[in-house]
Amino acid sequence: MSDWLHGAPHDVALSFGGDVVRYADLARLVGAARLPEGDGAIGCPAGVDPVVFVTTVLAALDRGRPVIVGASDDEAARLTPLLPARTELGLLTSGSSGADGMPRVIARTNESWLASAEPLAELAGIGSADRVVATGPLHVSMHLYAVLHALRMGATVVDTAERATVAHATPTRLHRMLDGDATTPGVVVVAGAALAPALRERAVERGIRLVEYYGAAELSFVLGGTDGSLRAFPGVEVELRDRALGPAPHARSAPHAGTELWASSPYLALDAVGGGELGPGMLRRDARGFATVGDLAEADGRGGVRVLGRADAAIVTAGATVLAEDVEARLTGIPGVEAAAVIGEPHELLGERVVAVVELAAGIGVDRVAALARSVLASSELPRRWVVRQLPRTASGKVARGVLREEILAESTHDGATTHEASSTHETPPTHEAEAAR
Repeated sequence: MSDWLHGAPHDVALSFGGDVVRYADLARLVGAARLPEGDGAIGCPAGVDPVVFVTTVLAALDRGRPVIVGASDDEAARLTPLLPARTELGLLTSGSSGADGMPRVIARTNESWLASAEPLAELAGIGSADRVVATGPLHVSMHLYAVLHALRMGATVVDTAERATVAHATPTRLHRMLDGDATTPGVVVVAGAALAPALRERAVERGIRLVEYYGAAELSFVLGGTDGSLRAFPGVEVELRDRALGPAPHARSAPHAGTELWASSPYLALDAVGGGELGPGMLRRDARGFATVGDLAEADGRGGVRVLGRADAAIVTAGATVLAEDVEARLTGIPGVEAAAVIGEPHELLGERVVAVVELAAGIGVDRVAALARSVLASSELPRRWVVRQLPRTASGKVARGVLREEILAESTHDGATTHEASSTHETPPTHEAEAAR
């Protein structure tokens, strides 16, 4: 039986809709799976039946064939020569295709994921009696890991939160779960973005036990916690290192400093290969075995670490450094804000000005949100322009920040213009903008 299948033979492993697959059945499916001939990497594309998806991944791992999650067989064949030695699992990164169409892949060993299974189970309290739901597509690394982890613990994987005792979710998904009428699982494992304090409080008031972790496809688990403070995940050593970020685009200020999060653990990926706008090598390593993906962080005053976001998302406005992801987390804590993204827009006097793009609940006005933002943001962080519209997203459900920036900058007019109407052929709702007082 696969290293990931630890349930009793007659226990239910997968329960998707009307399909029930027991552990013994899943083991047989894995053993009988037909893989492409040869010894190259195997593709496991998005959108296939979830039982087939899980079976293919497990079969490839069991037979020592690298599996590229989310890729077609043709893409996997093109990527095979680039994969470092010992690659067993390849994970596509969001928006990762280069100019030549080559996907960008995080290459790792199977053991680098297996090694974190027991520590996460202990932190989250996940066991064989649980029913676990991954609330996103399986070709996204955090959701695939959630499914494999449940199987490793002998639990049952289900396809709806209403049937689950444990859910793996992004903050946006948690927000929607809390806003819905359906029952929310008693335990929610949250990752993928910073969790706003207000959202955390809402979940706790509902009696939900939150387990938060910070990680990245390249690093896997780095920080984790259950009390709102993130500390080094078991087996991980973390360091905060100063670095010069350089001046922001369009800014005329001196380089600004940041504190970068580095980690050393048995969970690190082997390398990043293939295409992508950042190119190979986003996973930076040092001679001591530490690695970083460029996220900024700071001590939280409680013995833990607060992750502020990527350095490339920093905005320099009037000489102050604003961290976009930090502002986004607080904006999503405002009632009625369903999702938020913050970008820097070129400005003649400020260098950049802060622009907030928000998705709002029905009946919520942007003027009210802008007024409430004053109570949770510093003056330098307050958006100078607000845009209400649907946010573009990657396949993983994250905001496609690069696409959004291009769209917003293309829509921008001269400073002082406050109204923009989307064209009638645009699929997103009409855009409303309001200038925030300086």
